[in-house]
Amino acid sequence: MGQIQTFDEFLDLIRRRWRLIVLVAVLGTVAAALYAKARPESYEAAAVIQIEVPAVADGDSTSSGAARLLQAIEQRLTTRENLLAVIERHQVFAAMPGLPVDQQISALRAAVRFESVASATGQVYGSAPPISALIVLARLGDPDLAARVANDFAQDILDRSSAGQLDRARETAGFFAGEEARVWGEIAAIEAEIAAYKNANGQALPSQRDALRDERLALESDLRRIDQDQVALDGQRAEIDIGGTLRATDQRALQELQGQAAVLGAQRSALMTRRAEIDAVLAQTPEADRVLSGYDRQLQQLQEQYEVINRRMAEAETSLRLAERQQAERFTLLERAVTPQYAIGGGGRKLVLAGAVGSLLLGLGLAFLLDMAHPVVRTADQMERQLDLRPVVTIPEVASAARSSQRAKTLRGLVDDPLKPILGLPRFAVIAGGATLVLLVAAAAIS
Repeated sequence: MGQIQTFDEFLDLIRRRWRLIVLVAVLGTVAAALYAKARPESYEAAAVIQIEVPAVADGDSTSSGAARLLQAIEQRLTTRENLLAVIERHQVFAAMPGLPVDQQISALRAAVRFESVASATGQVYGSAPPISALIVLARLGDPDLAARVANDFAQDILDRSSAGQLDRARETAGFFAGEEARVWGEIAAIEAEIAAYKNANGQALPSQRDALRDERLALESDLRRIDQDQVALDGQRAEIDIGGTLRATDQRALQELQGQAAVLGAQRSALMTRRAEIDAVLAQTPEADRVLSGYDRQLQQLQEQYEVINRRMAEAETSLRLAERQQAERFTLLERAVTPQYAIGGGGRKLVLAGAVGSLLLGLGLAFLLDMAHPVVRTADQMERQLDLRPVVTIPEVASAARSSQRAKTLRGLVDDPLKPILGLPRFAVIAGGATLVLLVAAAAIS
C-alpha cells in the first residue's frame, strides 16, 4: 500500500484529504438522489381469482386439474399474438410511439405476473399441487392502465377457463371413445385369428391331446391282439403242414387260416396307418400350444387395456357432464383490480445509500491515488521503513501566529486539529454530522 500501512497512517490520510473525500461523497450522493428522483414511477394493480371446489368430486379432482389448466391458460395469455392484442386494445405504450413492437411485447410480458396461492388441502402423491387462488399482477407507469390490464388478463382467464374445461373434457371423452373402439377391434381380430387357427388345426389342439393319446393306447392294444392272433394262425398252419400229404379237410383249413391271416394283415395295416396319423398330430401339439399361448397373451393384454380404457372413459364422461352443468372446478373473480393510489417502492432509498457508499469509497480511492502519486515521508515509522534509518529527533511543523490566526478565520482551519472542540464537540464529529445530514436530506428528497 505504499505509505499507508497502518491504521494511524490511514487516519492521517483521511485528515489530510478530507476535503476531496467529502466533496466526492456529497456529489455522488446528490447525483444518486437526483437519478433516483428522476426515475419513472411504477404502479402495481392486482386482481384475485378464486378457484372453487367442485360441487361433485370426479376422478380428476384429486389431481387438481385446475393447476394444469391454469398453466396452459398462462402460456396462451403470454403469447405474442395475445400480448399484441392487449397492447392495441389498451394503448399500453401510446406515450412511447417510437418503441419497437418486440420491445413492447417484452416490456408487457415482464410487467404482468401470475402468482398462485396453494390450497390448504394436502397434495396427493404423484399429482399436481392444488391451487386455491390466482393473483394477476400488472406493473405499469400509469395507475389506471395497470388496473385495466390486470382486469383484462383476469377476465381472459375466466373466459378461457370455462371454455377450456369443457373442451378438455370433450377431447378426453372423445379420445377414450376412440381408444375403446380401437382396442375392441383388435380383440375381435385376435379372436377371429384364434378361431381360424383352431378350425385349421382342430386335431392338434391341446383339448384333443388326451383323446388322441387314449386312442393311441387302444391302437397299441389292438395291434398286440392282432399279433397274438397272427402267431396263433401261424402255429395252426405249421401243425397242418407237418402231416405231409394234405387231405381235403386240411387244405380247406389252410385256406381258412390264410383268409384269417389276410384279414389280420389288413387290420394291422389300418391300425398302423392310424397310429402314424396320431403320432403326426401329437407331434404338432407343442407348436399349437405355443401359438395359442401367444394368442392368449395378446388377448389378455388387450382385455386389460380395454378395462382401463373403460374405467377412464367413464371418468371422462363424468367430467364432461360436470363441465356441461358447470359443477366442476369454477373460476370466479374474487377481487377486481382497482387503480393504485401510490407508486410502489422502486428501490430509491437503496439506490441513494448505494450511491453514498460508492462515492465515499471513490473519494477514499482518489485520496489514496493522490498520495501514491506524490509520496512523502511524513512519520518516523515511514522513514524507518523506506530508508532503514531510525530518526533521532522529530520536529513538528510550527506555524507562525499570523498564519494561525488567518486559518482560524477560514473554514480550512476548522480541521487542522481534529480534537479541537467546536461548540463543545470535536471537529471530526462536526464534519461527520454534516455529511450524515447531507445523506438524510438526499434520502428525504426521493421519498
